[in-house]
Amino acid sequence: MNRIAIFGGTFNPIHNGHLHIAQQFQKQLRAQRVLFIPTFVPPHKRAPDLAPAEDRLEMCRLACEGTPFEVSDLEIRRGGPSYTAETLLALKREYPDAELCFLTGEDMFLTLETWYKPDVIYSLATICAAPRSTDGLEKLRAYAEKLARHGAKVILQNIDYLPVSSTMVREAVRQDRAIDALVPAKVARYIRENGLYH
Repeated sequence: MNRIAIFGGTFNPIHNGHLHIAQQFQKQLRAQRVLFIPTFVPPHKRAPDLAPAEDRLEMCRLACEGTPFEVSDLEIRRGGPSYTAETLLALKREYPDAELCFLTGEDMFLTLETWYKPDVIYSLATICAAPRSTDGLEKLRAYAEKLARHGAKVILQNIDYLPVSSTMVREAVRQDRAIDALVPAKVARYIRENGLYH
């Protein structure tokens, strides 16, 4: 079965935690491809310090160089709010024979019912989530049972999470602290050279 793992998000910026989750899920799912798809405008969260879409896309590309991962500009090209339902419909048209798996972190997973056209999401992709906290798995399990009653197929993976977040990276940059342990070296250089997050 041709299986494609889709990792959407603002990636503001992409960091080592994102890459770690993608690696672990690729192994678990035996996915042939992993696609990182940065949002153009995140519909679910306010992002006052959002870097321009082109910069976030380029940082994803730099982070994925030398890895088996790919980066798609699908949502950025489409413009407007980046709705996962629309993205999955577009990918299903492009890869009609593939099984789509949508990767998400704990916070976003726990809001899935409130997303735009959640039923479309459930019908097109298996939702894959990993905890971002020590007690996260229990919360994910309870929510997964709720989603299953609405027809969602969910895979939970208790991945050892790296305590890194995009917020931590942005705060470190603002405080002139090193970010080399948080993001790939090429991403750290890109942030410095382009004066992002100051």
